[in-house]
Amino acid sequence: MALVFAAFPLAGRLVLGTWEFDGAAEISCVLLILGAYFHFLDRRKRAALPDPAALLDRASRLAASGRSDRAVAVLTKAIRESPKLWQAYQYRGEMYLRMGNDAALALRDFSEAIRLAPQEPHLRLLREQAYSLLGDGPGQSAPPDPGEE
Repeated sequence: MALVFAAFPLAGRLVLGTWEFDGAAEISCVLLILGAYFHFLDRRKRAALPDPAALLDRASRLAASGRSDRAVAVLTKAIRESPKLWQAYQYRGEMYLRMGNDAALALRDFSEAIRLAPQEPHLRLLREQAYSLLGDGPGQSAPPDPGEE
C-alpha cells in the first residue's frame, strides 16, 4: 500500500515532468517508511500466533507419548484460536473417548465438528460411538445432528 501511495508523486514526476506539489517527495518517503514499518509489524504478529496445523501435530505427539491431558489442552487452545477448525474438535473428542472420562464432552465435540464439516461421514461414526458409550441412541438425550433438522 505504501508503494502505491509513494508511486503517485513519482509517476507525476515521470509522466508530467514535475512534482504535483511541494513536499511530494518527502511525503512519498514518509509513506514508504510507514508502509515498511507496518509490514514488518504485521509479520511479527503473524509469527507469534502458532499455526493450527502445528498445534494439531503437537497434540498428536503428546497423545502418542501418553500425555493425553496436555493433548486436550493443546487442542482446546487450537479451538480457541481457530474455532472453525473441525479437525481440532474431532481430535479432542477422540481424546475424550480414549481417556474414557467423558463421552458427553466427546459427543459435544463430534456434533460441533459435524456442524462445521457436514460432508465428513466418519464424524457421524465417531458420534455414534460416543452415543453407545453413553447408552443413548441418536436423538434421545444428545444434541441433534444439524443436518437432520
